[in-house]
Amino acid sequence: MSWLSKQILLVHRMSMIAFVDLLLASRLLGQTVPASPEHPWHGSAELNLQAYAKNVTDSRFTLDQSKTYSLSELIDLAQAHNPATRAAWERARSQAAALGITRSELYPTLAAAATSQTESAQAFFGDRFHGQTIQSFQLALDLNYTVFDFGARSGRIDAARARLLSANFAFNDTHRSVIDQVEQAYYRLLNSIGQEDSAQASLANAKAVERAAQERLSNGLATLPDVLEARSATAQAEYDLQSALGAEEIARGDLATAVGTSATVAIRVQPLDELPTPDSISETVEETINRAFARRPDLMQQAAEIRSSNARLKEARAAYYPTLGVHASPAIPSLYGIQQPFHWSHTVDLAGSLSFNLNWTVFDGGARKGSVAQAQADIRVAEAQTNLKKNQIADEVWTAYSNLNTAFRQHRAAVALLEAANQSYSAALESYKYGLRNLLDVTAAQRSLAQARSADVFARTQVLSTLADLAFTTGDSIQTHKGTSHP
Repeated sequence: MSWLSKQILLVHRMSMIAFVDLLLASRLLGQTVPASPEHPWHGSAELNLQAYAKNVTDSRFTLDQSKTYSLSELIDLAQAHNPATRAAWERARSQAAALGITRSELYPTLAAAATSQTESAQAFFGDRFHGQTIQSFQLALDLNYTVFDFGARSGRIDAARARLLSANFAFNDTHRSVIDQVEQAYYRLLNSIGQEDSAQASLANAKAVERAAQERLSNGLATLPDVLEARSATAQAEYDLQSALGAEEIARGDLATAVGTSATVAIRVQPLDELPTPDSISETVEETINRAFARRPDLMQQAAEIRSSNARLKEARAAYYPTLGVHASPAIPSLYGIQQPFHWSHTVDLAGSLSFNLNWTVFDGGARKGSVAQAQADIRVAEAQTNLKKNQIADEVWTAYSNLNTAFRQHRAAVALLEAANQSYSAALESYKYGLRNLLDVTAAQRSLAQARSADVFARTQVLSTLADLAFTTGDSIQTHKGTSHP
């Protein structure tokens, strides 16, 4: 097979491949829309996406369900396995790659090309046509470099660097949010466990009252309505216990999800009684707000936007000045030719070009002026949004600080309430056994004790929860659990 025939066959194969690709693309673009607005759409693409979604790597991991985890251990697991930190990390890496792309403008671009061409024709020479074939091979380089542009590239690089800085702060803020999610779910679980224990104790008290009423009925000292009332109180306590059990199941699922594993995984946590409950805060609210201004990653992210806007202004101003570039394209052509009735001939040469290009936009109808004005407005917007963010942070810290002080006072009141309710219930039950109080007094004291137990558990977990919320609003939560180079 001749060389020309091989070239024709290669072109034919490439044409067939392009035709098949076109058919596949037309099938994808030819997907139908829903047939009517009354029914959901289902199609082959849905099945393909379902299979694709199943093949996505599952980030959930296995926990040791026999181990009792502390809050700090759960936070460490969440930072390593929660998909939110992974997504924020990959976005930061994407911005780092974008910065690398922008920095590449500081260097020349070099491209290499190798071409081969065959020409066959009839050349008229003298009084006849002569068949001739020319085969050329050429290796060429193409070099482009911007010598100077008065700061346009550096402006784009500064803007990309600011976007990377913003992505890094967003990564930190994601860790802050994940830590807060784990803490709040952890304390909700502790509260639900405490409420379950309180409901168990209330059920035991209700059963004790019911037994006392039954004994008095057996001795002729009580009436049947008293026993029925006691049974009703027991049934209510049982109902409250089931509600507490359901709340605990939901809280466990929330904590497992926040950590980054399956909601069906039961995580064992430290009991509420083992956790110290603070009763005051030594720092003033002004000091707390100032610390938040220094540590909140979302505020730093907004400040990075100001830097990015300044960089875009620098790039817009550079458009008023010329750019100088150099273009070099050396080539080495190798030519083979034959013309009947002569023999093959060959030549090699060094060719190419070198040029300098100076581009300067003299008039653009105000486009550059508009770009500068837009960049200046963006700076003012970013500065205003930064001030707005500072006001929001100050309000969030003030609210969290006030909630924490309220939780301290409620905790002290709940302790006193529980002690008083305990004494009241014990005295009422003892008096009822001796016939000095009626059943309504006992059941009222029992309900008050149940409410006091619930309030005590809620007050203790509320102190811990609001303390965590204050750490979240000030940015303290990410100071002791710093993210590393991986999520």
